[in-house]
Amino acid sequence: MKAIRFAETGGPEVLKLEDVTLPPPPPGQVRVRHTAIGVNFIDTYHRSGLYKLPLPSGLGTEAAGIDESTGERVAYAGTIGAYAEENNVPADRLVKLPDSISDEIAAASLLKGMTAQYLLTRTYAVNPGETILFHAAAGGVGLIACQWAKHLGARVIGTVGSDDKVALARANGCDHVLNTRKDDWVARVREITNGEGVPVVYDSIGKDTWAGSLDCLSVRGMMVSFGNTSGAVPPFEPGILSAKGSLYLTRPTLYSYTHDAKELQDTADDLFTVLASGAVKVLVHQRFTLAEARAAHEALHSRQTTGATILTP
Repeated sequence: MKAIRFAETGGPEVLKLEDVTLPPPPPGQVRVRHTAIGVNFIDTYHRSGLYKLPLPSGLGTEAAGIDESTGERVAYAGTIGAYAEENNVPADRLVKLPDSISDEIAAASLLKGMTAQYLLTRTYAVNPGETILFHAAAGGVGLIACQWAKHLGARVIGTVGSDDKVALARANGCDHVLNTRKDDWVARVREITNGEGVPVVYDSIGKDTWAGSLDCLSVRGMMVSFGNTSGAVPPFEPGILSAKGSLYLTRPTLYSYTHDAKELQDTADDLFTVLASGAVKVLVHQRFTLAEARAAHEALHSRQTTGATILTP
């Protein structure tokens, strides 16, 4: 079968389409024949070496397809090796797809949508009437999360990296959209909240927004740092949290919130419910073939992508 592999860390150029032999699934795993593959920013962390994998390695953490042992439609997120025609996946990491969810939507939304689910309902449970700040509002997680937060009754301030993403963010749940590259977004957040700040900031950007995000929080607000698209957050003294209002800080991961098979399926089912209701819509804006994985990563790095990106075997 064909699979994307890389033997050394680096830029998109290290990704190679190779012929590989997939061994039979070991006990506790099943083989999934892919029909659609999700592309996520975490894939670039694995490829670059920010998040280390043993080399040589496959890539990708999310896909949908057919469980070859049962013939059922399934999807998964969190297992390395999705950039391939097939993958062996732990049986307890599979979720079953309802008829209302297509393979393409599942591959485009499972990791990002389950991330939005745990962020908004469990890391910090958003309440009706609250004002929240969500960075990268026009990105894959952001578009889902901002719609979902609006569905929960929140007033949503979203940030984007360019003016051409403002309309998209506004159309997908954001009441206010700020451009972090030109606006004084910290001052604007304070202005929008009458000087109080927000109870929670969801920040997947990292280094570039870290300090400003802390300054946007209200007293005892929560900083949810769940990504590093601009680079890792620099070391800091914990005293800064007390100085800025006894703030809380958490660095969550999806795996910690889908710790066993039941929690995983429950999280996915909650996502599928809001998708089926129409309250949250998933937009696939970029499609590449498996052989075009390098081009998909180049598009991610250009920060010109919006919504979801998928590969097709």
